[in-house]
Amino acid sequence: MLNGIAPGGVWVYAEQGAEGIRPVAFELLGQAARLTGGMERDVTAVLIGGTEESAASLAASLAARGADHVLIGEAPAEALPDERTHTAIMEKMIDEYHPAVLLLGATAFGRSLAPRLAARLGTGLTADCTGLEIDPETGLLRQTRPAFGGNLMATIICPERTPQMATVRPKVFPMPAADPERPVHVIREKVGAAERCFEFLERLVSADEADIGAADVLVSVGQGIGGAENIAMAEELARRLGGTLSSSRPLVDSGVMPYARQVGQTGKTVAPKLYLALGISGAIQHMAGVAAKTIVAVNTDPDAPIFDYAHYALRCDCGVFLREMLGRG
Repeated sequence: MLNGIAPGGVWVYAEQGAEGIRPVAFELLGQAARLTGGMERDVTAVLIGGTEESAASLAASLAARGADHVLIGEAPAEALPDERTHTAIMEKMIDEYHPAVLLLGATAFGRSLAPRLAARLGTGLTADCTGLEIDPETGLLRQTRPAFGGNLMATIICPERTPQMATVRPKVFPMPAADPERPVHVIREKVGAAERCFEFLERLVSADEADIGAADVLVSVGQGIGGAENIAMAEELARRLGGTLSSSRPLVDSGVMPYARQVGQTGKTVAPKLYLALGISGAIQHMAGVAAKTIVAVNTDPDAPIFDYAHYALRCDCGVFLREMLGRG
């Protein structure tokens, strides 16, 4: 045991964004706490960079969501957005503490960090998992993800190398309730930044880089939306509902919508309170990314698969529906 952290535990990489800890880190902490329940394994949240004052506050929030320990890799401020530096710091701490499992969010940053780190550690990585379980007999992490276009679910194990690594999309797992009374055990590690062959100047966020994963209301358009005028009305309806416009893959592939707004297996997993699907067929690859509380589908095709998922279904033209909703009928 080193600094109170026993080898063989479950680690969660706590990615930071402009708003603080990314919510997916808290979701993964909830799953890690569930996986280790009744077992002699600890849950460790790994945080890289930040001032001592900010790190203390962030560590408390991580402990409240299920972390037994918060391991802070101290790094220069300029290392925060750099996947190469985070890879080097994570590699050193993993070699020192020997966790059995490492979970990361399948964000843009996480999808860059995870394969880099897996390659450096010589271990396996299962991407975009939708289910995680610990095998009671072997103690191995059973990592379940969609395969073959979502037509079957594959369960993968990594029996020979550790840590067993998996990435999980935001909102696949529920947000655990916070317990502000949980004690926080913080360990700080001084780890030097890695040498790099470039100079980081600034990170720019695209003006259209909408966070559809955080929206409570999504108005989503597909091939059957009926053109640019209807897309503009769909965006206005989304705005009136306090939501965001999203899209299925065909409109992204054709260049009509940006990738940041794509919902589905190859886009983002979303879990809004309301998902209004306009002209979306409802292919399994799309619906694999939808975990909405209420789904409303508008489509002219009576055989569209989306109707099998919808709580409310309307067989009508999307343009007619949008004009009625906006009072333009």
